[in-house]
Amino acid sequence: MSASEKAKASAEQVKGKIKKEAGRTVGNESKTAEGQAEKSKGDLRGAKEKIKDSLKD
Repeated sequence: MSASEKAKASAEQVKGKIKKEAGRTVGNESKTAEGQAEKSKGDLRGAKEKIKDSLKD
């Protein structure tokens, strides 16, 4: 996995998790859902990069 893509995936995962927890803490369901979506996007980006790496071998 390229370092920049791995960093983007990790950043999205962390940012989404923080946003999700902040939304949950204040009772804002919209922010909670937004954070979960962002975390999922980061998870998918990471999975895509792992698949690309496995196909290179």
